[in-house]
Amino acid sequence: MQNVVVVGSQWGDEGKGKIVDWLSSEADVVVRFQGGHNAGHTLVIDKKVFKLRLLPSGIVREGKISILGNGVVIDPWALISEIEDIKKQGIEVTPKNFMISESASLILPFHQEMDEIREDAAGEEKIGTTRRGIGPCYEDKVGRRSIRVMDLRLESNLDNRLENVLLHHNAIRKGLNKKIFEKDKLKKELLKIAPEILKFAQPVWLKLDKFKNERKKILFEGAQGILLDVDHGTYPYVTSSNTVPAMAATGSGSGPNNINYILGITKAYTTRVGSGPFPTELKDEIGESLGKRGKEFGTVTARKRRCGWFDGVLVRQTIKISGINGIALTKLDVLDELDEIKMCVGYELNGKKIDYLPAATEDQFNIKPVYKTFPGWKTKTQGIRNLKDLPDKARRYIHALEDFIGARISSISTSPERDDTILVEDPFNN
Repeated sequence: MQNVVVVGSQWGDEGKGKIVDWLSSEADVVVRFQGGHNAGHTLVIDKKVFKLRLLPSGIVREGKISILGNGVVIDPWALISEIEDIKKQGIEVTPKNFMISESASLILPFHQEMDEIREDAAGEEKIGTTRRGIGPCYEDKVGRRSIRVMDLRLESNLDNRLENVLLHHNAIRKGLNKKIFEKDKLKKELLKIAPEILKFAQPVWLKLDKFKNERKKILFEGAQGILLDVDHGTYPYVTSSNTVPAMAATGSGSGPNNINYILGITKAYTTRVGSGPFPTELKDEIGESLGKRGKEFGTVTARKRRCGWFDGVLVRQTIKISGINGIALTKLDVLDELDEIKMCVGYELNGKKIDYLPAATEDQFNIKPVYKTFPGWKTKTQGIRNLKDLPDKARRYIHALEDFIGARISSISTSPERDDTILVEDPFNN
């Protein structure tokens, strides 16, 4: 028995939803440990599509316990809306199968407004956030002024906490000539929804310790990708939390010794949403073709994703940073029609060859990819479920990718359908 962390090894959108759902059939508990409702997962189960934003992927499976850890920032109104939506699809969400850390911070309306104000003011320098208040909420958390789930229990406490956080935000709003945010109206709205949130609130760290002692299998579910990590990503074009697997321990209250296997979800090409450097981006017909065949639009924002060749240098780097044990390779079938396929195996910067992504933003924008070219297989791989049934050229591409990044392929996804997966090794029982 092992506990598994699932993370994206690129800029997110690698197909984590399908893989997490596939793994959750074996898990007893599924835990989200960072991010908010800015990162969506799309699940396709028996032709039925579920679009999740905050709820862990395990929620669609009967008999599983789903958890939002203390590292997640929660928009309470968005969460209630998502629960109502998924209930309409026949999914039960009760305190028996869903819980929220009482220590999780809440995204409030002024966070979203501040996100929008900053992005609009940044012009061409904008980060490309989803404008959902994630960053400003994390700022308040680090600044020790955020409203947490537990603060909803007592009106007098909530009043004091709101006074403190609005003292900060209203000072900024005044400086930007924006309307002052009214505390009393917000407090009334929060107290109204408090019972709906508090019925799920638990000391999650204590529950996870109990599940560990009961030898339950725990699946830790990351959002976004490692290249969006606030420390290790393409800063400042990153998210506001740590997306690396180590955050699974911090963001849930479970010790790092509870993590036994780290699975990196890796797309067979590369995509990115929003602004920031992208060394292998294709602004041509091939890039357009990858976007169309891969249906590269965001689950949450519907924004079109930028597409490019597989960047082996970046994935190798995220593997080293994160301690990834195995790779789940997704969307191989999107490459089926290409005459040739390229993989980035190095960079050039100011005439010199380098084998890693430099930390300086200006260097990240100026590096040029060095490619290795592979012949396309020009035949359908969609729906293949056995490794030996893949075309020889597809297998050669996969083996070359595996050798270069320095991590073994544990599974290969050949369509959005859950069962269209080639299993090489089982992370839970490896």
